[in-house]
Amino acid sequence: MSDNRHADGRAGIDAALVRRLVAAQFPQWSGLPVEPVEVDGWDNRTYRLGPDMTVRLPTGPTYALAVEKEHRWLPVLAPRLPVEIPEPLGLGRPGEGYPHHWAVRRWIDGQTADPSRIDDMTAFAEAVAGFITALQAADPTGGPAGGEHSFQRGADPAHYDAQTRETLRELEGRVDTAAAARVWEAALAARWTGEPVWFHGDIAQGNLLTRDGKLAAVIDFGTSGVGDPACDLVIAWTMFEGASREAFRRAVAQDEATWARARGWAIWKALLLVSWDHAEAQASRRVIDAVIAEHEALR
Repeated sequence: MSDNRHADGRAGIDAALVRRLVAAQFPQWSGLPVEPVEVDGWDNRTYRLGPDMTVRLPTGPTYALAVEKEHRWLPVLAPRLPVEIPEPLGLGRPGEGYPHHWAVRRWIDGQTADPSRIDDMTAFAEAVAGFITALQAADPTGGPAGGEHSFQRGADPAHYDAQTRETLRELEGRVDTAAAARVWEAALAARWTGEPVWFHGDIAQGNLLTRDGKLAAVIDFGTSGVGDPACDLVIAWTMFEGASREAFRRAVAQDEATWARARGWAIWKALLLVSWDHAEAQASRRVIDAVIAEHEALR
């Protein structure tokens, strides 16, 4: 999910537009049926193209920055990772009144990582950690440094300092803002000094696909890049708890400064979702409580 609650360029993107774009730019696929996917995202609209492909259209110019990046780098990363990732099949150009580049990808079978479908959450947490560490081990040479295209994932969380402090003021009396501020200050103080590595940028339930209850694929590399990997640890609080959180922590093997920055990323986004009264606000309150409890225990 993006960081802009107001951005919605989905109007005007529909199956008819996809059919026109495919017919104009990929005529070899023009006879295939086009249908919206059952579970769609915010930053992009996705459609099935026949039985084996998808078409993915960004909903705005910032999200469109990812299209050519993913087309360039997904094939480089795929052989180095332990599970499937999207396979680019075509790079579409602006046309038919649609202003952005767009993508044709191979369809990946799987279900989003709902805990009810996962028999062993500890083993699943270890598998997610294995994906993250394999991604970090991939050669970062020439990879895109964290910045606008990644919504600052991989860069210094201080980019969101003013926004976070404003959100804390808005939430005074609704959450423990003093404790949340301590988490944020600790994240800013734990400066990243390591060598750049690959990060995904949005390791979340909706981007993890399962088959038979096991991790089968990781999708949506739109916020990926090269830099500080702390942002990829946020799932420790958004999906895992207890034994699975500890298993993830052990398996991902990051230093405490990285965990401090990760707590900052987690509480920044959770505070925003609560302030927006987002559908995920209740879950975000649990994230805030868990992150604060962990930080306070270290004091």
